[in-house]
Amino acid sequence: MAGLTGHPVLEIGDKFEELQNNIFNNNKNKEVIDKAGLVVKGEENSNNNNNNQGGERDMAPPTSNSLHRSGSRPQLDLSKAAIQGNSEERDPTILLPNQSDDISHFALDIGGSLIKLVYFSRHEGQSIDDKRKKTVKEISNGSRRSYPILGGRLHFVKFETSKLNECLDFISSKQLHNGIDSHYWNSEAPNKENAVIKATGGGAYKFADLFKERLGVSIDKEDEMDCLVAGANFLLKAIRHEAFTHMEGHKEFVQIDHNDLFPYLLVNVGSGVSMIKVDGDGKFQRVSGTNVGGGTYWGLGRLLTKCNSFDELLELSQRGDNRTIDMLVGDIYGGMDYSKIGLSASTIASSFGKAISDKKELEDHRPEDISLSLLRMISYNIGQISYLNALRFGLKRIFFGGFFIRGHAYTMDTISFAVHFWSQGQAQAMFLRHEGFLGALGAFMSYEKLGLDDLMVHQLVERFPMGAPYTGGKIHGPPLGNLNEKISWMEKFVLKGTEITAPVPMAPPGTTGLGGFEVPSSKGGTLRSDASALNVGVLHLVPTLEVFPLLANPKMYEPNTIDLSDHCELEYWFTVLSEHLPDLVDKAVASEGGTDDAKRRGDAFARAFSAHLARLMEEPAAYGKLGLANLLELREECLREFQFLDAYRSIKQRENEVSLAVLPDLLMELDRMDEEARLLTLIEGVLAANIFDWGSRACVDLYHKGTIIDIYRMSRNKMQRPWRVDDFDLFRERMLGSEGKKPRPHKRALLFVDNSGADVVLGMLPLARELLRRGTEVVLVANSLPALNDVTAMELPDIVAEAAKHCDILRRAAEAGGLLVDAMTNTLDGSKENCSSVPLMVVENGCGSPCIDLRQVSSELASAAKHADLIILEGMGRALHTNFNAWFKCEALKLAMVKNQRLAEKLIKGEIYDCVCRYEPAS
Repeated sequence: MAGLTGHPVLEIGDKFEELQNNIFNNNKNKEVIDKAGLVVKGEENSNNNNNNQGGERDMAPPTSNSLHRSGSRPQLDLSKAAIQGNSEERDPTILLPNQSDDISHFALDIGGSLIKLVYFSRHEGQSIDDKRKKTVKEISNGSRRSYPILGGRLHFVKFETSKLNECLDFISSKQLHNGIDSHYWNSEAPNKENAVIKATGGGAYKFADLFKERLGVSIDKEDEMDCLVAGANFLLKAIRHEAFTHMEGHKEFVQIDHNDLFPYLLVNVGSGVSMIKVDGDGKFQRVSGTNVGGGTYWGLGRLLTKCNSFDELLELSQRGDNRTIDMLVGDIYGGMDYSKIGLSASTIASSFGKAISDKKELEDHRPEDISLSLLRMISYNIGQISYLNALRFGLKRIFFGGFFIRGHAYTMDTISFAVHFWSQGQAQAMFLRHEGFLGALGAFMSYEKLGLDDLMVHQLVERFPMGAPYTGGKIHGPPLGNLNEKISWMEKFVLKGTEITAPVPMAPPGTTGLGGFEVPSSKGGTLRSDASALNVGVLHLVPTLEVFPLLANPKMYEPNTIDLSDHCELEYWFTVLSEHLPDLVDKAVASEGGTDDAKRRGDAFARAFSAHLARLMEEPAAYGKLGLANLLELREECLREFQFLDAYRSIKQRENEVSLAVLPDLLMELDRMDEEARLLTLIEGVLAANIFDWGSRACVDLYHKGTIIDIYRMSRNKMQRPWRVDDFDLFRERMLGSEGKKPRPHKRALLFVDNSGADVVLGMLPLARELLRRGTEVVLVANSLPALNDVTAMELPDIVAEAAKHCDILRRAAEAGGLLVDAMTNTLDGSKENCSSVPLMVVENGCGSPCIDLRQVSSELASAAKHADLIILEGMGRALHTNFNAWFKCEALKLAMVKNQRLAEKLIKGEIYDCVCRYEPAS
């Protein structure tokens, strides 16, 4: 295109610095928006905000044509907190974000063999200088709030009951009991001497005096069965990939329909076994049980093998051969099956049966074989009795929980085989990822007077660390009971795959007395308190994430387009991510100034992410159902775990400036065209500009062949129709009409933008301008957090403001949408100029990934969508890797250039750099 060459580079401000603590300084005489979405005037720093969280805020009057700002910024302050440590660590350290956490409360399940601890930490809302919104907006139901949203997280830890002092030391070292304020539980209690913690299990009675003596807290004892059922119901409702089957080494996650959850049989395998028929929330009956359980396995195993821990006993079983001890059907029938009654030769006829005839003493048998034989005997017994009770009550769904199972594949296979065998395939054994913490979770949830029942809805965020340092501290704020806002939860997996020992810089110890990495305990000396075998981490509370309301069928929606259950497909994408890793590390380190500290963190990130890939290659379902979107998001979470907040920020700044410099010429060229030519040129422009993608190896190679403008012009010259997927004619007819009939304009369009630079400036902004010209409200939807070179919602207002200097259409729309600071007075006054233009607005999408899962978006995006009748998804991540097959209640346009040869062949039977223009009418 003419004139698109030779422009200088200018750096724009780094909007992501809001994640650093120092951005909350120097706010005097400015209006800022706090996390509750309310205007706070004259606040000098975040301390003022924190100390006044519960009070009323000054609120600017609502204006029309604008959107409600989300009460939270999902994940912005949750990305680093997690349990941390390798598989041998005794007490996992807890990494907290830069602002300190306030430990609210914790709960315990003290069983005969194990102690399970769940504790909740929260952090207060902080003031965010968000240039997108300068006034409080009404949402569709007119609701407002005048209190902060609190983020937080649930941590899971376990100990042997015989080592209770280690548990007490852990609580003391983490200062969990000091975070308890008596008025949270008892308004009449004036001091912490009356602080109460929730606990269940027999140990809540047995050790109550010891807790009072050592920690100065009283135990409020909760019924064990109540807690088990409450914990199970919560997990099955809240976590998408909580339940799974496990047969012959194959794990498959089961989607549970909440409307069809009850009745079911809950089998809790602890020291003994309880079998509970659950008919609903709070409706259950213990129908059976057995005294042969985890305590039996551990007790007999210790006597027979001299193992010192449950985990050591399980590890022995993995190397065992039970055929040397168990009498099989084949041993009785000369190696033959007993087919008449359905028994194969390998079926166990008598556990430990060969020990009768063998002239061997105990020391002549391998401990490994003894452990496996014992494990199979107890697991088969539990599986058979469970099925018989399910048969008794007509139940086909059986959930197994309790720390006897602890994610051990052989245990689950054995129980599953027993249920399948005795039911002849009619019943199914299912297991829970948080299996050992049901009672502790139920006890935790009994703090209902704090309003926790309002929190326990929707989904959970689960994250595991990879070796970042611990920092501590305390802040004070209003009690959790003040919170009655609808809270959503989602699940995310950042789980340590192998031991990471990269030299991440140490932070000084905080108030807990623990800092940095802990020294691993001796092998087999204690249980693995990081629960790595169970894939259990920290559950993060993330406020205001919702299901995108324009999905045609949310229950059937699957974001991932590529199925990674195919091992070859999985291996290919792992290779792509691995090959991209060195370049990503270089960019990340450079973004932090190339310091020695950044280099150490970069090395740690590379090893951590590689460990994840290795773990997932070995067990793809380790973190739940795996899709390409999950892998890409995992990578971004890993970067943030090691404090690389925006690896491509300098690149984004350069590309934004170069593109903004040529935008006026492009707009003038567009304005000289007629409507039909202009619309085609705009769509070509979006597709051509989508070539700027630092996540694509092919596109990265192009950067070495010319300037940004050269590449853009080259891409535009190749935009010859027909495209590989070409519905432009349908879209043109909808926009321009046919046979002289002028169609109505869209009321509101949601434009999901992709990359910074030419992609958003020369592609999506001109398209947004065209929609505004036609009288359509435009909402630009961008990431909440950086991912590769994707533009973020915090960066877009500056880009729009710079573009608006050269375009009256963009200027008036940005003023109407509250994006221009200089227009604040006019916006609040409701001037005629603003009223004459439809607004251009920006909302965050609630994620920090190149892809988007529309089951969990920000509340402000969900609010904006309620009035939208057109969705435009742009870019490979949002329109191809995810949502290519998604259907919506409104019209949808999916635009992308395919920058991966394999994806082009598999998805559209095309070639690399082929384009997709897919228009879909409302479903």
